[in-house]
Amino acid sequence: MAELATIARPYADALFKAQGSDLSATAVWLDRLAAVAENAQLLQFADSPKVDVAQVFDVMADVASKDNGPLPEAARNFLRIVIENGRLSALPEIASQFRSLKNAAGGTTDAVVFSAFPMDEQALREVAAALEQRFGRKLDVKVELDPSLIGGIRAVVGDEVLDTSVKARLEQMKVALIS
Repeated sequence: MAELATIARPYADALFKAQGSDLSATAVWLDRLAAVAENAQLLQFADSPKVDVAQVFDVMADVASKDNGPLPEAARNFLRIVIENGRLSALPEIASQFRSLKNAAGGTTDAVVFSAFPMDEQALREVAAALEQRFGRKLDVKVELDPSLIGGIRAVVGDEVLDTSVKARLEQMKVALIS
């Protein structure tokens, strides 16, 4: 995986420098492109020797534009370069590294909160405030559902994990009873 990170770094750096004035909008369209590029069938299509760069670009641009409107010109140019250089499979890693650069510039960190149940906006704000106080930094919080937690939440901030889920507590009880 280190090779993919090495391939993605120059693209993320160049995009960060080129789009310095509009990082948030760039992150949005880059995430759209990365989500499309994670599709295994699309990658297989792109790797086919019977398909040329223009066809891959058209399919990618159409799929990325489907629900969210047309891609900005900068996104189209970036996508074209990535496809021409055969780096479509690196696009998710490029997006991840770009997000890290954007967060570092803005003084924030990505946080994923896994919850057994959907959270309303008020609960999310309260959880975000508690996590920001706990980790001592501004967080960009995203929620993902994980019914296996049974209840509570598990927060992942960078490489740190805070697990207050019922599943984790049951696991701790199991270990205590066995030992």
